Amino acid sequence: MAVESIDTLVVGAGQAGIATSEHLRACGVPHLVLERSRIAERWRSQRWDSLVANGPAWHDRFPGMEFPDFDGDGFPGKESIADYFVAYARKIDAPVRCGVEVTRVQRNSGRPGFRVETSEGVIEARNVVAATGPFQKPVIPPIVPAEAGPVQIHSSAYRNPGQLPDGAVLVVGSGSSGAQIADELLSAGRRVYLSVGPHERPPRSYRGRDFCWWLGVLRKWDLATPAPGTAHVTIAVSGANGGRTVDFRRFAARGMTLVGRTESCEQGVVRFAPDLADNIARGDASYLAMLDEADAYVARNGLDLPEEPEARVIDPEPDCVANPLESLNLADAGVTSIIWATGFVQDFGWLDVEAFNEAGRPHHARGVSAEPGIYFVGLPWLSRRASSFIWGVWHDAKYVADHIATQRSYTAYDEAARAAAQRPLARRQA
Repeated sequence: MAVESIDTLVVGAGQAGIATSEHLRACGVPHLVLERSRIAERWRSQRWDSLVANGPAWHDRFPGMEFPDFDGDGFPGKESIADYFVAYARKIDAPVRCGVEVTRVQRNSGRPGFRVETSEGVIEARNVVAATGPFQKPVIPPIVPAEAGPVQIHSSAYRNPGQLPDGAVLVVGSGSSGAQIADELLSAGRRVYLSVGPHERPPRSYRGRDFCWWLGVLRKWDLATPAPGTAHVTIAVSGANGGRTVDFRRFAARGMTLVGRTESCEQGVVRFAPDLADNIARGDASYLAMLDEADAYVARNGLDLPEEPEARVIDPEPDCVANPLESLNLADAGVTSIIWATGFVQDFGWLDVEAFNEAGRPHHARGVSAEPGIYFVGLPWLSRRASSFIWGVWHDAKYVADHIATQRSYTAYDEAARAAAQRPLARRQA
């Protein structure tokens, strides 16, 4: 059986894979995109029903196409986002092959390129782009044993309040996912405990501009990749219900019980770190610091944006913060469900190449890996803060595609030089 060959193989047809395909086509690079399921599948099957984009439609998109029939200041739902990428792939005529899983990639011995094993056979590729994104393997910390009683699911498996058994819910994680899910459950009439860790919480909007705009003009999207080992601080932001600033104090005022980081569980009793007040205070500080920067920008540039003094009003400290719970007996509190909004780890077990550091993480510079011919697109902080956002992925993909095209030019020169060197020899032999 003949082995299929392609110059560049892109693994994954989400936002990273589709963006990479667009730029490879623009560079004239023959390529193929493999997707084990459907285009943008994770938007459809690993998100809760009410999820919307965390950024407005005018911002969270590719430059070449707007969201059809959608207010630019609105927040598209997950199905609209998935449909957008399907339509975009059709628009650019991306060579996507769905239903094909890549199971192993190995470097060829003694010749360029890689042997790629898939569920439909072997493909030979000179370059491989891993565009599988940051949300690969859900993480549920081994804290609460199964025999403790409550149903335990990851946020990627949560769909809606009706999915859960009757009773109270403990949500662990105060980033965007945890905050939005906890808010939805509270609005549905559930008793909710939210475990709040270190976080930043920007204003959804300020002085008539969305926080995505402020991050742009304040150059915060361009922040460089943090040094290895730098602690990641999650961001709590939401586009739900038309977009509102995440305010944990107001969650508590509506009846939510805030607790510190979830540390341990023994005999059905969960214990929390004594860090709740500090985490809330630091979140407030990050919020106010951004307002300060925004005000300074307005003054410096003489912009006619209305002042918003009410945005600086911090609500009184709720009782659950002033007198935090040290522990929670799950049964006594009626907790029947725990939702772990605790993020993901990367899973590149299918990449059997020298492209990873000692900790098993991709070793790369702006997506160009330490293993020649292997590339990454769509990872958080691939080149800067914007990298894992839709529009940021598009720009990262362009850099990677340009790099591949440049390497192709070197290969083409080498092949032409070798051919030219062979012609005099052929004439002499003739």
